[in-house]
Amino acid sequence: MAYEFDFKAAQDYDAFFEKGRGRHCLELEIKLISSLIHPMPGKRLLDIGCGTGLSLEPFVDLGMSLTGIDPSAYMLDKAAERFGHRVDLHRGTAEDLPFDDNSFDTALLFFSLEFSDRPAKAIEEACRVAREQVVIGVHNRYALQNMARRFKGFFSPDMYSCSRFFSVWELKTMMTSILGKVPVKWRTTLQFPFLSGSLVSSVECLRLIQWSYWGGFIGMRIKPVPKFRTRPMALKPRNRKINEPATGLALGFKVKE
Repeated sequence: MAYEFDFKAAQDYDAFFEKGRGRHCLELEIKLISSLIHPMPGKRLLDIGCGTGLSLEPFVDLGMSLTGIDPSAYMLDKAAERFGHRVDLHRGTAEDLPFDDNSFDTALLFFSLEFSDRPAKAIEEACRVAREQVVIGVHNRYALQNMARRFKGFFSPDMYSCSRFFSVWELKTMMTSILGKVPVKWRTTLQFPFLSGSLVSSVECLRLIQWSYWGGFIGMRIKPVPKFRTRPMALKPRNRKINEPATGLALGFKVKE
């Protein structure tokens, strides 16, 4: 990944999502991601760019096998404090995952694709290690809130200044170029990012609302279709003589003259 969080950035990241509007946004984002993952006991989940572990926290008590990987030692330290030995943590990049093919049922990229210098390679790696599905959560390029973040970054540099936002169209185009035509499902949330409360949360969770292209957060699920290379086999027919004697019981009989 191109951008690595230092100690201060790791502290600020957690502090933003602890309360208020940040917590409200995180809960909606996690709820959307969970609905795409369909977590089940015994399933293996890899969080690529797990950060401090906020995106893994909702799955800890569900009986899943959880693994996280992140390039930032500071973020991993925070994740280790949060989970102890309940999550297997590794240091590494999304573009070069140290895992075998099909090691996990689900690979998750939650707010990590934005900080990758090679997002297409990160998706390829995620598809390589995931047996069933890849789930992506990213900032929407065309949401008003994210446009304001990018504009603000020109005058006051922060982590968003180093990130790359995506649109639904861009993600789908990237998936097609990498994987061909595969099943893709997407929804958005944070249609009303400056409002909070139980009523707003209920409206945000409506499917009709989540089909908007303009929500601040995009959740997308990809189901990679295995591709097999086949090689034609040459058939060698056996030519039998018409008058070739029969085998088996017929040999034991004589024809009367």
